[in-house]
Amino acid sequence: MKYVIGVDLGTSAVKTLLIGQDGSIKAEATREYPLYHDKSGWSEQEPEDWVKGAMSALQELAAQSGVSPRDIEGMSFSGQMHGLVLLDAHNKPIRRAILWNDTRTTGQCREIERTLGDKLLTDTRNPALEGFTLPKILWVKQNEPDLFARADKFLLPKDYLRLRLTGQIHMDLSDAAGTLMLDVANKCWSEEVLYAFGISPAFCPPLVEASAYVGDVSPEAAQEAGLSEATKVFAGGADNACGAIGAGILSTGLTLCSIGTSGVVLTYEADASADYEGKVHFFNHGKENAFYAMGVTLAAGYSLSWFRNTFAKGESFNALLEGVSDISPGADGLLFTPYLVGERTPHADAKIRGSFIGMDGSHTRAHFARAVMEGITFSLNESIDMFRAAGKAIDTIVSIGGGAKNPLWLQMQADIFRANVVALENEQGPGLGAAMLAAYGSGWFPSLDACAETFVKHAEVYTPNEDASERYEKLFRIYQQVYSRTKEINHSLDAFRN
Repeated sequence: MKYVIGVDLGTSAVKTLLIGQDGSIKAEATREYPLYHDKSGWSEQEPEDWVKGAMSALQELAAQSGVSPRDIEGMSFSGQMHGLVLLDAHNKPIRRAILWNDTRTTGQCREIERTLGDKLLTDTRNPALEGFTLPKILWVKQNEPDLFARADKFLLPKDYLRLRLTGQIHMDLSDAAGTLMLDVANKCWSEEVLYAFGISPAFCPPLVEASAYVGDVSPEAAQEAGLSEATKVFAGGADNACGAIGAGILSTGLTLCSIGTSGVVLTYEADASADYEGKVHFFNHGKENAFYAMGVTLAAGYSLSWFRNTFAKGESFNALLEGVSDISPGADGLLFTPYLVGERTPHADAKIRGSFIGMDGSHTRAHFARAVMEGITFSLNESIDMFRAAGKAIDTIVSIGGGAKNPLWLQMQADIFRANVVALENEQGPGLGAAMLAAYGSGWFPSLDACAETFVKHAEVYTPNEDASERYEKLFRIYQQVYSRTKEINHSLDAFRN
């Protein structure tokens, strides 16, 4: 049997998957690496840590599986979006990478808005947010001018890892869409954006599709990673684009709900005609000539982790959720808003904070736990609500991540989303999507859709309970009022936070 490798370069770890032509997982290996928070709001990593972790994980794949390197035909990548890697003329990083969750660039975001005006949404299809890459470039240019003078080009995290494996520089469209420098509809760097900020086109890497063949593993990398020099390398995509591929979100009518530390609702778009007025992200898909719209809840699974660590430290999630199923939808009048670290969709607000509203003496810990789960799901439903308001039909949602591991939460999603919610048998997230890009690129399948028929396997389907859905619809409209009614209070409290 022949194999492909999917490499998922995440924020906390790199995960590698070895997958056969039948879609079976032969081996997997993960390596963690540190985050650096030298100042409040800063989040950085050493690019070399990604390389060391990936090489070690790839070595383990070969050792663990016993598969001959000659039988590994291709590899591809999924990567954390937006992170800035600045390279000198010799392709060496000149500083740590500034990551997607770094928030130092508020001033640069306002500068971008003033400079570009309406052109920002017309070309890039996204608002200026601290997480994107262009604000980071401007921050370094303005605050570290001597360093920036050495910068010859920039890459995103997975693209730097791929450079170290192949010696070649490229960036795929799905990741480039998160830089705030791409003309998303026309699939090219925006001349107007680059000119407005004095950025040379040569500073930007050549653009390719996510499934594009970009070279072979170099002899040096092959020796270090335990691979064959004949292994073909394909560009890969942004983590959310690859997550969509790995969940089979490859045609109109399909939507993804992913609940990890943050939460994502992503819906497939066949063309660039949809206009959400910048209220949700609009990016190029990892599938050629396709797009996706996406809303983000910053503290999705993190809200539940925070609740456990604060009020039930040391307990398992199963213990934490005991008794939750005995409580009726709505947690007996208790609402939670998951704004623990600010919010992204539909409120791009770094200062808003979470709330429990409606507490009384009858509420138990189980009520609070249920309210947290419901609040996270209400937040994700904000995106679905906007998609439907724009005329999209949302009737089938594939759920992945932590929220897909609990039957109670899957049913809650179906009831709140008012859609069929599908779990997966072989959920591997973005890493599976990366492997599928390699399988398609290697010629195993005529299309990504055909690849999904073999690689993506649906499990149980959860259908909405009408009584619960009607109750949740009323509660959701109350939930939507909380932001506007607590915004001023939370912004005033910001001065008192450490």
